[in-house]
Amino acid sequence: MALGAQLLAADLAVYRAVRSSARHPGAIRAAQAMSLAGEHAAVWLLGGGAGFLVDRGRRREWARATVAVAGAHGLNVAVKRVVRRQRPIVEALPALARTPSTLSFPSAHAASSFAAASAFSPLLGSRALYAPAVAMGYSRVFLGVHFPFDVAAGALLGVTVGSLGARGARVRRG
Repeated sequence: MALGAQLLAADLAVYRAVRSSARHPGAIRAAQAMSLAGEHAAVWLLGGGAGFLVDRGRRREWARATVAVAGAHGLNVAVKRVVRRQRPIVEALPALARTPSTLSFPSAHAASSFAAASAFSPLLGSRALYAPAVAMGYSRVFLGVHFPFDVAAGALLGVTVGSLGARGARVRRG
């Protein structure tokens, strides 16, 4: 089997394992709520806006970081329209969330979440936002709307763009 075929098979196998674990109604509802909050990077853009309003001494840095999050989302949408990979359709494992498009690669939720974690971390003086970023990415596979490789690519895109948004940020101390 060629390397590309092996990667696709592994992507599908991990997708099946994660999506099959979505059985507990409470976990499904939590993942759906997280997914809704992350739609169009909303939760991250609101967080950046809050940082801008509260942290008056570093408004320029918060604006730059928040623009990076919006930029990661926008770039993700552009890549998605070029690649045109369709969302997973696996018999007996239907998606548990609605999506604004049928396009899957890369994951915009992962891109904006990891962009926020990368761009906001220096401003917060903590890497704590990586935990919800990982949870957001996982939820997309758990809900059956992305393959794992879509999430990994979105995360990479987000870290790259978010890191650019963090340049020059004055790190919060204490």
